Amino acid sequence: MQSLPCRKALLSLAMTLVIATAGFAQSADPQAKQKTAASAKAAPLALQLEPKALDILKATSDRLAGAHTVSFTAVELFEQLTRQDVPVGYTAKYEVTLQRPDKLRVLKPADGAASDFYYDGKSMMAYAPVENLLAVADAPATIDATMEKAYKLGAIYFPFDDVIVANPYGDLASGLKHAYYVGQSHVVAGTTTDIVAYAGDGVFVQIWIGADDKLPRLMRAIYLDDPNRLRHELAFTDWKLDESVAADTFAPPSSASTAKHIPFAHPHPELPPSATAPAKAKPAKAQ
Repeated sequence: MQSLPCRKALLSLAMTLVIATAGFAQSADPQAKQKTAASAKAAPLALQLEPKALDILKATSDRLAGAHTVSFTAVELFEQLTRQDVPVGYTAKYEVTLQRPDKLRVLKPADGAASDFYYDGKSMMAYAPVENLLAVADAPATIDATMEKAYKLGAIYFPFDDVIVANPYGDLASGLKHAYYVGQSHVVAGTTTDIVAYAGDGVFVQIWIGADDKLPRLMRAIYLDDPNRLRHELAFTDWKLDESVAADTFAPPSSASTAKHIPFAHPHPELPPSATAPAKAKPAKAQ
């Protein structure tokens, strides 16, 4: 067995040979270092609109737009920075029912202050059941136009609005810059989903869509101009399409008859009424 000093000497000799060899190689090609550094930088991937991804998004749009009535539950998870400059998550639940083209009900029982929104084709109503407050305003003839007016008039915005517009893919396509197929999941919502990622209008979205029924199950969005890259998620459950809906579904409950009427106004009046809605996270335009 070699002595420790002998092994140290051999190790030193080996290291000397390695260093010498490396030095010789570098001196033989003085541009080797620059070439290596340049090759280490991967060329950015070109933006693309992958046909398979677009086909899935179109199929989802067709399924939703083709339904006369739609109902679902959406649970939102969004992040906000704390005083420690780290994100903390908050949640909200929405119970949604619509009848195309001119009826919508959104119940928000939790978390935070409970609030309801009703649109019956003629009027839109925002109702706070705990405070017993009701705001009423005339409304346009379609769900799309009413959501736009509700935002401009009262800053009312729903993170799932891209799912309920008349033509989800049509709204998405105009700003779409990048879309590709990620693969399949057998975990989300307990079913097989196709995963698509896409970017446009300043937002990057990943969406899980039922492989068979073409209905959204989960969406994750990151706004590209947000330096903190805070995440926004929407989980969809309880989908029901083309089921009968009672006529009184789109009217406030009887308890609203005693509510105090308040103006349908923007909660931050310092903002101009022409302010546009926030960037949308799609298959629609979600915040």
